[in-house]
Amino acid sequence: MLYSSASEWRAAAHKRVLFFGMSGLGKTFLSNMLRSAGDWFHYSIDYRIGTRYMGEYIADNAKAEAMKVPFLKEMLLSDSIYIGSNLTFENLKPVSAYLGKPGDPSKGGLEMDEYRRRQEQFRQSEIHALMDTQYFIERAGRLYNYPHFICDTGGSICEWVDADDPNDPILKELNRHTLMVWIKGDEAHTQELIRRFDKAPKPMAYQPEFLASVWDEYLREKNAAPEEVDPDAFIRWTYSKALAHRQPRYEAMAKWGVTVTADQVSHVKTEQDFENLIAESIEAKD
Repeated sequence: MLYSSASEWRAAAHKRVLFFGMSGLGKTFLSNMLRSAGDWFHYSIDYRIGTRYMGEYIADNAKAEAMKVPFLKEMLLSDSIYIGSNLTFENLKPVSAYLGKPGDPSKGGLEMDEYRRRQEQFRQSEIHALMDTQYFIERAGRLYNYPHFICDTGGSICEWVDADDPNDPILKELNRHTLMVWIKGDEAHTQELIRRFDKAPKPMAYQPEFLASVWDEYLREKNAAPEEVDPDAFIRWTYSKALAHRQPRYEAMAKWGVTVTADQVSHVKTEQDFENLIAESIEAKD
């Protein structure tokens, strides 16, 4: 690990951490808290995806929809209006809206071939964004003079790595430059995440093999043709399966770093609280 002991972590002039785990357990909460403390640079993987790697896809998709409206089409073709996404750390909806959901086009669904194409675009974008971490560590120090660094990853990081491979290129690169911190939830957290998702389902990124498996299973179980699938019903049905699929993958990734619980994170109020929590997790690892 980047810090071999709690004392080394506490004494480090440059602290670098990477948070991973299920969405909704505290990654962005901790990142925002530390950024507000003043000495931490917050690198959001999802923001990087939406601005650097998928921004053009998102804007072009919005323009394609606008071109269906005669008035907007005329304005676009005459360069009288501009269409772009208003992506921020707090508002990542343009990315999820572009990913979309598979199923009945009359209910806003995408054909599966198009859905898979967008999923692959996201996979490649997230890998590129993760591999940009070292560049942003250097940039944060060189350009902005930040001593400390946070990499705030998306929930799908576990889909693109093989944590049991000591030479996995993504994990090997991230482990060289950051202390990887798994924010672990329990069964109660999982049920709360499922409840929230059921109330407001949103697009997700899936490992291709997992997506193929659950799509085929859903069509068989519901005896439905692809174009008849209710998009929201499918992603609601898939969500708990996706969480169960990801949990052992996160657990395997935890061997590359340290583990804190979502309950512990909920009690972190200050930068010092965070430094103490990480020191304790390093000691527990030893």
